[in-house]
Amino acid sequence: MKRVLVAGELNVDLILQGYSAFPEPGKEVLVDDFVMVLGSASAICAMGLARLGRGVAFLSVVGADPWGRYCLECLEGRGIDTARVRTVEGLKTGITVAVTSPRDRALVSFLGSIGAVTPGDVTDAALQGFQHLHVSSYFLQTRLGPGLEEVFARARRLGLTTSLDPGFDPGETWGGDALRRTLREVDVFLPNEVELQGLTGTADPEKGLRALDNGRTRVVAKLGREGAATLEGGRLVRVPAYPVEPLDTTGAGDSFDAGFLHAWLDGRPLEDALRLGAACGALSTLGLGGTARQADRDEAEALVRRGPGHVA
Repeated sequence: MKRVLVAGELNVDLILQGYSAFPEPGKEVLVDDFVMVLGSASAICAMGLARLGRGVAFLSVVGADPWGRYCLECLEGRGIDTARVRTVEGLKTGITVAVTSPRDRALVSFLGSIGAVTPGDVTDAALQGFQHLHVSSYFLQTRLGPGLEEVFARARRLGLTTSLDPGFDPGETWGGDALRRTLREVDVFLPNEVELQGLTGTADPEKGLRALDNGRTRVVAKLGREGAATLEGGRLVRVPAYPVEPLDTTGAGDSFDAGFLHAWLDGRPLEDALRLGAACGALSTLGLGGTARQADRDEAEALVRRGPGHVA
Protein backbone atom coordinates (compact mmCIF):
# COMPACT_ATOMS: atom_id res chain seq x y z
CA MET A 1 0.00 0.00 0.00
CA LYS A 2 1.32 3.44 -0.94
CA ARG A 3 2.55 5.48 2.04
CA VAL A 4 1.66 9.17 2.41
CA LEU A 5 3.67 12.05 3.84
CA VAL A 6 1.52 14.97 4.97
CA ALA A 7 3.45 18.23 5.32
CA GLY A 8 1.76 21.16 6.97
CA GLU A 9 0.42 22.85 10.04
CA LEU A 10 -0.48 21.47 13.45
CA ASN A 11 -2.73 23.25 15.91
CA VAL A 12 -5.25 22.69 18.66
CA ASP A 13 -8.94 23.33 18.00
CA LEU A 14 -11.09 24.71 20.81
CA ILE A 15 -14.65 24.05 19.63
CA LEU A 16 -17.63 25.95 21.03
CA GLN A 17 -20.71 24.19 19.74
CA GLY A 18 -24.37 25.12 19.55
CA TYR A 19 -24.81 28.89 19.76
CA SER A 20 -28.21 30.58 19.77
CA ALA A 21 -26.80 33.85 18.44
CA PHE A 22 -23.44 34.58 16.88
CA PRO A 23 -21.00 36.61 19.07
CA GLU A 24 -20.96 40.36 18.55
CA PRO A 25 -18.49 42.92 19.95
CA GLY A 26 -19.41 43.94 23.48
CA LYS A 27 -21.83 41.05 23.96
CA GLU A 28 -21.66 37.56 25.43
CA VAL A 29 -23.41 34.44 24.16
CA LEU A 30 -23.64 30.94 25.60
CA VAL A 31 -22.98 27.65 23.81
CA ASP A 32 -24.17 24.11 24.44
CA ASP A 33 -20.84 22.28 24.50
CA PHE A 34 -17.06 22.65 24.38
CA VAL A 35 -14.25 20.28 23.43
CA MET A 36 -10.50 20.51 22.78
CA VAL A 37 -9.33 18.40 19.84
CA LEU A 38 -6.52 18.13 17.35
CA GLY A 39 -7.03 20.74 14.67
CA SER A 40 -5.56 21.81 11.33
CA ALA A 41 -6.65 20.72 7.91
CA SER A 42 -3.40 18.87 7.31
CA ALA A 43 -3.66 16.86 10.53
CA ILE A 44 -7.35 16.04 10.04
CA CYS A 45 -6.58 14.66 6.58
CA ALA A 46 -3.64 12.64 7.97
CA MET A 47 -5.79 11.25 10.79
CA GLY A 48 -8.50 10.33 8.27
CA LEU A 49 -6.02 8.50 6.05
CA ALA A 50 -4.67 6.58 9.03
CA ARG A 51 -8.19 5.70 10.16
CA LEU A 52 -8.77 4.17 6.71
CA GLY A 53 -5.68 2.01 7.17
CA ARG A 54 -3.21 4.06 5.13
CA GLY A 55 0.42 4.36 6.30
CA VAL A 56 0.99 8.04 7.14
CA ALA A 57 3.80 10.23 8.43
CA PHE A 58 3.57 13.90 9.37
CA LEU A 59 6.07 16.72 8.78
CA SER A 60 5.51 19.91 10.75
CA VAL A 61 6.70 22.35 13.41
CA VAL A 62 5.21 22.84 16.88
CA GLY A 63 6.11 24.86 19.94
CA ALA A 64 7.70 23.33 23.02
CA ASP A 65 4.45 23.76 24.96
CA PRO A 66 1.52 21.64 26.16
CA TRP A 67 -0.41 22.31 22.94
CA GLY A 68 2.43 20.95 20.82
CA ARG A 69 2.74 17.84 22.97
CA TYR A 70 -1.02 17.33 22.73
CA CYS A 71 -0.88 17.46 18.90
CA LEU A 72 1.91 14.88 18.78
CA GLU A 73 0.10 12.57 21.20
CA CYS A 74 -3.04 12.69 19.06
CA LEU A 75 -1.13 11.80 15.89
CA GLU A 76 0.85 9.05 17.54
CA GLY A 77 -2.32 7.65 19.09
CA ARG A 78 -3.56 6.90 15.60
CA GLY A 79 -0.28 5.32 14.53
CA ILE A 80 1.06 8.28 12.55
CA ASP A 81 4.85 8.66 12.37
CA THR A 82 5.86 12.03 13.89
CA ALA A 83 9.63 11.71 13.50
CA ARG A 84 9.60 14.61 11.01
CA VAL A 85 7.89 17.07 13.37
CA ARG A 86 10.27 19.67 14.82
CA THR A 87 9.69 21.10 18.31
CA VAL A 88 10.98 24.67 18.68
CA GLU A 89 11.64 26.43 21.99
CA GLY A 90 10.10 29.89 22.24
CA LEU A 91 7.51 29.20 19.54
CA LYS A 92 3.84 28.95 20.44
CA THR A 93 1.77 26.18 18.88
CA GLY A 94 -1.16 27.52 16.86
CA ILE A 95 -4.69 27.54 18.22
CA THR A 96 -8.03 27.86 16.43
CA VAL A 97 -11.28 28.70 18.22
CA ALA A 98 -14.24 27.37 16.25
CA VAL A 99 -17.77 28.60 16.97
CA THR A 100 -20.04 26.06 15.35
CA SER A 101 -23.66 25.13 14.73
CA PRO A 102 -24.99 22.04 12.94
CA ARG A 103 -24.99 23.94 9.64
CA ASP A 104 -22.09 26.36 9.76
CA ARG A 105 -19.01 27.52 11.62
CA ALA A 106 -16.71 30.51 12.08
CA LEU A 107 -13.03 30.30 12.96
CA VAL A 108 -10.60 32.56 14.82
CA SER A 109 -6.96 31.45 14.62
CA PHE A 110 -3.68 32.37 16.29
CA LEU A 111 -1.14 31.23 13.73
CA GLY A 112 1.88 30.70 15.97
CA SER A 113 3.63 27.62 14.61
CA ILE A 114 1.03 27.15 11.86
CA GLY A 115 3.14 29.03 9.32
CA ALA A 116 6.53 27.78 10.53
CA VAL A 117 7.13 24.92 8.07
CA THR A 118 9.58 25.88 5.32
CA PRO A 119 10.45 24.35 1.94
CA GLY A 120 13.79 23.43 3.49
CA ASP A 121 12.00 21.11 5.93
CA VAL A 122 10.70 18.99 3.05
CA THR A 123 14.08 17.56 2.09
CA ASP A 124 14.75 14.71 -0.29
CA ALA A 125 15.57 12.60 2.76
CA ALA A 126 12.21 13.44 4.32
CA LEU A 127 10.45 12.29 1.14
CA GLN A 128 12.25 8.96 0.98
CA GLY A 129 10.04 5.92 1.48
CA PHE A 130 6.80 7.65 0.50
CA GLN A 131 4.74 7.46 -2.67
CA HIS A 132 2.52 10.51 -2.13
CA LEU A 133 2.89 14.01 -0.65
CA HIS A 134 -0.15 15.95 0.59
CA VAL A 135 -0.29 19.58 1.75
CA SER A 136 -3.31 21.50 3.09
CA SER A 137 -3.92 25.15 4.04
CA TYR A 138 -1.88 26.74 1.27
CA PHE A 139 -2.82 30.26 2.37
CA LEU A 140 -1.86 29.68 6.01
CA GLN A 141 1.49 28.14 5.10
CA THR A 142 3.13 31.54 4.86
CA ARG A 143 6.68 30.18 4.59
CA LEU A 144 6.01 26.88 2.83
CA GLY A 145 3.50 28.21 0.28
CA PRO A 146 5.89 30.38 -1.77
CA GLY A 147 8.21 27.39 -2.22
CA LEU A 148 5.60 24.73 -2.84
CA GLU A 149 6.01 24.76 -6.61
CA GLU A 150 9.62 23.63 -6.20
CA VAL A 151 8.75 21.17 -3.41
CA PHE A 152 6.08 19.48 -5.53
CA ALA A 153 8.35 19.44 -8.59
CA ARG A 154 11.09 17.77 -6.55
CA ALA A 155 8.64 15.24 -5.12
CA ARG A 156 7.50 14.45 -8.65
CA ARG A 157 11.11 13.88 -9.79
CA LEU A 158 11.50 11.45 -6.87
CA GLY A 159 8.48 9.49 -8.07
CA LEU A 160 5.81 10.78 -5.66
CA THR A 161 2.34 11.88 -6.63
CA THR A 162 1.06 15.05 -4.96
CA SER A 163 -2.12 16.70 -3.71
CA LEU A 164 -3.03 20.14 -2.38
CA ASP A 165 -6.05 21.48 -0.48
CA PRO A 166 -5.93 25.29 -0.62
CA GLY A 167 -8.10 26.07 2.41
CA PHE A 168 -9.68 29.47 2.80
CA ASP A 169 -7.61 32.58 2.05
CA PRO A 170 -8.04 35.01 5.00
CA GLY A 171 -6.80 37.84 2.77
CA GLU A 172 -9.12 36.77 -0.07
CA THR A 173 -6.48 37.43 -2.69
CA TRP A 174 -6.52 33.76 -3.77
CA GLY A 175 -2.95 33.29 -4.81
CA GLY A 176 -2.94 34.64 -8.34
CA ASP A 177 -0.27 33.43 -10.76
CA ALA A 178 1.86 31.87 -8.03
CA LEU A 179 -0.84 29.36 -7.14
CA ARG A 180 -1.60 28.64 -10.80
CA ARG A 181 2.11 27.87 -11.36
CA THR A 182 2.15 25.62 -8.30
CA LEU A 183 -0.89 23.72 -9.61
CA ARG A 184 1.09 22.68 -12.69
CA GLU A 185 3.11 20.45 -10.36
CA VAL A 186 0.07 19.05 -8.47
CA ASP A 187 -1.71 15.82 -9.33
CA VAL A 188 -4.89 16.40 -7.27
CA PHE A 189 -6.30 19.79 -6.17
CA LEU A 190 -9.14 19.77 -3.64
CA PRO A 191 -10.95 23.12 -3.15
CA ASN A 192 -14.41 23.44 -1.61
CA GLU A 193 -17.17 25.49 -3.22
CA VAL A 194 -16.19 28.76 -1.49
CA GLU A 195 -12.53 28.32 -2.41
CA LEU A 196 -13.39 27.36 -5.98
CA GLN A 197 -15.44 30.54 -6.36
CA GLY A 198 -12.69 32.65 -4.81
CA LEU A 199 -10.09 31.16 -7.13
CA THR A 200 -12.14 31.49 -10.32
CA GLY A 201 -14.69 34.26 -9.73
CA THR A 202 -17.66 32.07 -10.63
CA ALA A 203 -20.28 30.43 -8.43
CA ASP A 204 -20.94 27.76 -11.09
CA PRO A 205 -18.89 24.68 -10.09
CA GLU A 206 -18.57 23.37 -13.64
CA LYS A 207 -17.32 26.73 -14.92
CA GLY A 208 -14.93 26.90 -11.97
CA LEU A 209 -13.56 23.45 -12.73
CA ARG A 210 -13.06 24.37 -16.37
CA ALA A 211 -11.35 27.63 -15.41
CA LEU A 212 -8.77 25.70 -13.36
CA ASP A 213 -8.26 22.95 -15.95
CA ASN A 214 -4.56 23.03 -16.89
CA GLY A 215 -4.45 19.72 -18.74
CA ARG A 216 -2.64 17.91 -15.93
CA THR A 217 -4.11 18.53 -12.48
CA ARG A 218 -7.27 16.73 -11.39
CA VAL A 219 -9.40 19.37 -9.67
CA VAL A 220 -12.00 17.90 -7.31
CA ALA A 221 -14.62 20.36 -6.06
CA LYS A 222 -16.17 19.63 -2.65
CA LEU A 223 -19.69 21.04 -2.82
CA GLY A 224 -21.07 20.35 0.67
CA ARG A 225 -24.69 19.21 0.53
CA GLU A 226 -24.43 19.20 -3.28
CA GLY A 227 -21.82 16.42 -3.25
CA ALA A 228 -18.59 16.57 -5.24
CA ALA A 229 -17.56 17.05 -8.85
CA THR A 230 -14.60 16.83 -11.19
CA LEU A 231 -13.88 16.76 -14.91
CA GLU A 232 -12.93 13.60 -16.78
CA GLY A 233 -12.01 13.96 -20.43
CA GLY A 234 -13.84 17.28 -20.52
CA ARG A 235 -17.01 15.70 -19.08
CA LEU A 236 -18.46 16.73 -15.72
CA VAL A 237 -18.54 13.84 -13.24
CA ARG A 238 -20.64 14.48 -10.16
CA VAL A 239 -21.72 12.41 -7.15
CA PRO A 240 -24.35 13.38 -4.55
CA ALA A 241 -23.74 13.91 -0.86
CA TYR A 242 -24.82 11.42 1.79
CA PRO A 243 -27.59 12.88 3.97
CA VAL A 244 -26.69 13.18 7.64
CA GLU A 245 -27.84 15.12 10.68
CA PRO A 246 -24.54 16.89 11.37
CA LEU A 247 -23.33 17.72 14.85
CA ASP A 248 -20.25 19.65 13.71
CA THR A 249 -18.98 20.27 10.17
CA THR A 250 -15.40 21.06 11.28
CA GLY A 251 -12.93 19.24 9.04
CA ALA A 252 -15.53 17.52 6.85
CA GLY A 253 -13.68 18.61 3.72
CA ASP A 254 -10.40 17.28 5.08
CA SER A 255 -12.02 13.91 5.80
CA PHE A 256 -13.34 14.00 2.22
CA ASP A 257 -9.73 14.52 1.08
CA ALA A 258 -8.66 11.44 3.05
CA GLY A 259 -11.38 9.26 1.56
CA PHE A 260 -10.83 10.44 -1.99
CA LEU A 261 -7.04 10.13 -1.82
CA HIS A 262 -7.22 6.70 -0.18
CA ALA A 263 -9.27 5.33 -3.09
CA TRP A 264 -7.36 7.31 -5.75
CA LEU A 265 -4.00 6.02 -4.50
CA ASP A 266 -5.33 2.48 -4.80
CA GLY A 267 -6.22 3.14 -8.44
CA ARG A 268 -9.95 2.75 -7.94
CA PRO A 269 -12.43 4.20 -10.48
CA LEU A 270 -12.93 7.94 -10.28
CA GLU A 271 -16.57 7.81 -9.17
CA ASP A 272 -15.67 5.29 -6.45
CA ALA A 273 -13.06 7.72 -5.13
CA LEU A 274 -15.57 10.58 -5.15
CA ARG A 275 -18.14 8.46 -3.32
CA LEU A 276 -15.68 7.31 -0.67
CA GLY A 277 -14.63 10.92 -0.13
CA ALA A 278 -18.25 12.01 0.23
CA ALA A 279 -18.96 9.18 2.68
CA CYS A 280 -15.92 10.01 4.83
CA GLY A 281 -16.84 13.69 4.84
CA ALA A 282 -20.43 13.00 5.85
CA LEU A 283 -19.59 10.56 8.64
CA SER A 284 -17.02 12.93 10.14
CA THR A 285 -19.76 15.47 10.92
CA LEU A 286 -21.42 13.14 13.44
CA GLY A 287 -18.94 14.06 16.20
CA LEU A 288 -17.40 17.22 17.64
CA GLY A 289 -14.16 18.22 15.98
CA GLY A 290 -12.59 16.99 12.80
CA THR A 291 -11.17 13.67 14.01
CA ALA A 292 -13.46 12.24 16.72
CA ARG A 293 -15.89 10.57 14.33
CA GLN A 294 -13.80 9.79 11.27
CA ALA A 295 -14.83 6.59 9.55
CA ASP A 296 -12.77 3.45 9.22
CA ARG A 297 -12.70 1.69 5.86
CA ASP A 298 -15.53 -0.74 6.63
CA GLU A 299 -17.90 1.98 7.85
CA ALA A 300 -17.21 4.27 4.90
CA GLU A 301 -17.56 1.46 2.37
CA ALA A 302 -20.83 0.36 3.99
CA LEU A 303 -22.30 3.83 3.54
CA VAL A 304 -21.17 3.88 -0.09
CA ARG A 305 -22.90 0.54 -0.69
CA ARG A 306 -26.14 1.78 0.90
CA GLY A 307 -26.11 4.78 -1.39
CA PRO A 308 -26.91 8.49 -0.98
CA GLY A 309 -30.59 7.77 -0.33
CA HIS A 310 -29.76 6.41 3.14
CA VAL A 311 -29.12 8.56 6.17
CA ALA A 312 -25.82 7.75 7.90
